[in-house]
Amino acid sequence: MKDYIEERVLELARYITETGATVRSAAARFRVSKSTVHKDITERLLEINPGLAAEVKEVLEKNKAQRHIRGGLATREKYLHQKSDSHNH
Repeated sequence: MKDYIEERVLELARYITETGATVRSAAARFRVSKSTVHKDITERLLEINPGLAAEVKEVLEKNKAQRHIRGGLATREKYLHQKSDSHNH
């Protein structure tokens, strides 16, 4: 594996474990696609550092379990803003 890929994988893993970042937010932060993040942490990281891979997996499983809550909150915010915008016009 190329050194720069290995370095990115480790940086991604550290970022996710330290911040609790989602795949989407990690992808945005590192300017890569969500599928790249996913491949980096599910396949490449397992080869490089299995212990860290297990930690990252825990964070991502927690994020996945909370996904429906974040989606609901985002929808609620959207409609609250639409409602307030319509009252201002």
